[in-house]
Amino acid sequence: MSNISYKEAFEGYLESELRIERPENLYRPVHYIMQLGGKRLRPVLLLTAARAYGGKVEDALPAALAIELFHNFTLMHDDIMDKAEQRRGKPSVHAKWDVNTAILSGDVTLILAYEYLQAYPAALFLELSRLFNTTARYVCEGQQWDMDFETLQNIELDDYLLMIKNKTAVLLAASLQMGAMIAGASAVEQKKIYDFGIRLGLAFQLQDDYLDTFGDPETFGKKIGGDILENKKTILYVLAMQYAAEPDKEKLRELYFRQQNLSKEDKIKQVRDIFIRSQADQKTLELIEKYMREAVELLNGMEMHASVREDLRALADRLAARNH
Repeated sequence: MSNISYKEAFEGYLESELRIERPENLYRPVHYIMQLGGKRLRPVLLLTAARAYGGKVEDALPAALAIELFHNFTLMHDDIMDKAEQRRGKPSVHAKWDVNTAILSGDVTLILAYEYLQAYPAALFLELSRLFNTTARYVCEGQQWDMDFETLQNIELDDYLLMIKNKTAVLLAASLQMGAMIAGASAVEQKKIYDFGIRLGLAFQLQDDYLDTFGDPETFGKKIGGDILENKKTILYVLAMQYAAEPDKEKLRELYFRQQNLSKEDKIKQVRDIFIRSQADQKTLELIEKYMREAVELLNGMEMHASVREDLRALADRLAARNH
């Protein structure tokens, strides 16, 4: 089964399960955000991992929906915190309705995620819930660190990597491990595929940081330079503050922390130039390559169906090819 087919299987299950119940003002926003689409990366990873260890896709679908519900719950609340007016090219939930609706609909989205985990026998439900709860806590910690970084001028590389590990990578890793759990994989194999997911998630987020500044807007799918205009401390900023010459560091602080009479285009250009002079762009690509290489090494050492290993490799390759 190809990754496209895993996505189709998930979309079909989502369509059959997700209904607008009463009160409509609670459930319609849930239906709305879940129908906005996206890559469905987390449920696809979960389904792929289940098949990799001999499980059935249909057995893994409730957990896949639980993971996607949780992911969209975080997006609804993130958009409120970020005051983001759009999500996947459409109005965000709080922009389309209001903040109170988005908070409450986000809450029920999380509760629905737990309900779908109840589809599994008690022993498996307990294992899945433990991993799910730990992951949810890590994601909240990552979000808080990301918010804390907004006021910091200097961020240690290790702190930044820990933030994106918790905010992004752990959910990809947990998706893979949950699929392996449902298929009955050993604890050793579960750890391997979790560690694979961490590396994949780190590479994925670092690449997202890179592409926001240096990507092709035609293929990246959104305007270039958004992180710079929002003064967001991405890996490029962290590395530039570590390696840039002192005048460039001071200029970067000025551009990020003081009001500038600059056009958006000028600000993006000046920050990009500092990233290039400090080699933050190249060092970011080196980090992405490092984590992708480690992910592939872990994948090669897993005891799984060869054809599904190729599905996972193809998915990783597709993510790595986003900067071309």
